[in-house]
Amino acid sequence: MKRTRLTLLAVAAAGALALSGCSSDGGDAGGESTAPEPATSFAEGSTMAALADSGTITIGTKFDQPLFGLNGPNGPEGFDVEIGKIIAADLGISEDNIVWKEAVSANREPFIENGEVDIVVATYTINDKRKEVVSFAGPYYMAGQSILVLADNEDITSEADLVGQPVCSVTGSTPAAKLEEIGAVPVLTDTYSNCLEPLRSGAVVAVSTDNVILAGLAAQNEGEFKVVGTPFTDEPYGIGLALDDTEFRMWINDTLEAAYADGRYEDAWNATAGAVLPYVEPPAVDRY
Repeated sequence: MKRTRLTLLAVAAAGALALSGCSSDGGDAGGESTAPEPATSFAEGSTMAALADSGTITIGTKFDQPLFGLNGPNGPEGFDVEIGKIIAADLGISEDNIVWKEAVSANREPFIENGEVDIVVATYTINDKRKEVVSFAGPYYMAGQSILVLADNEDITSEADLVGQPVCSVTGSTPAAKLEEIGAVPVLTDTYSNCLEPLRSGAVVAVSTDNVILAGLAAQNEGEFKVVGTPFTDEPYGIGLALDDTEFRMWINDTLEAAYADGRYEDAWNATAGAVLPYVEPPAVDRY
């Protein structure tokens, strides 16, 4: 089998400053917890049955993105992490039996293809090219590409101002491809946190990626940076899994829809990214 207003910004920043972006392969998702009962029994031979029987799941997520996936003192935390916990819980797997593996943009497909993870929940935009090698459940959130600049920058207000300018993004990401498309000069690294020092030094004029990621970076470094302009792409975040595992994909979609209906999704948002960003209704899942 192949294997989530000013005063609010201050609160988010204070919490984020205590977090670290280390790159170990796993982490403790929290204290001891009792394994939840799976929502249903699973067909023999299915991925769900195999995971439930094993009592553990390996989830790839970002370790350097405040609000969505950041490796803190007790392991990864953020909205993507909470979405992963919801999926695990409906398999009957407790939080302390989740193995968290750092996934950067460039290794998400290889991790899934090579069976190094069971799923990836890592600000992972669904697109047709990626769907050639992995499957996606969701989307569970609709983000959009935007721009982060120094707080005193008044020259850049939209993507049009990036043309011909050095702009930092991440290797293997859809925002990096979009920068090239609009005529900016992409300066690429492996994680978005590594874009901040070039921005501070003037080596790049901006960082560009999804608005939710940039909001987290701005909150973590209050007063240094700001997000400008309006999003200029649609970035539907999905849960990556093995190609052609349709049964597992449909089950995850069922789980997401149940979490939308029973309030677990909104609770996960409010406990994480909701510190900075307003809650919006989740998009309809795509049962392709």
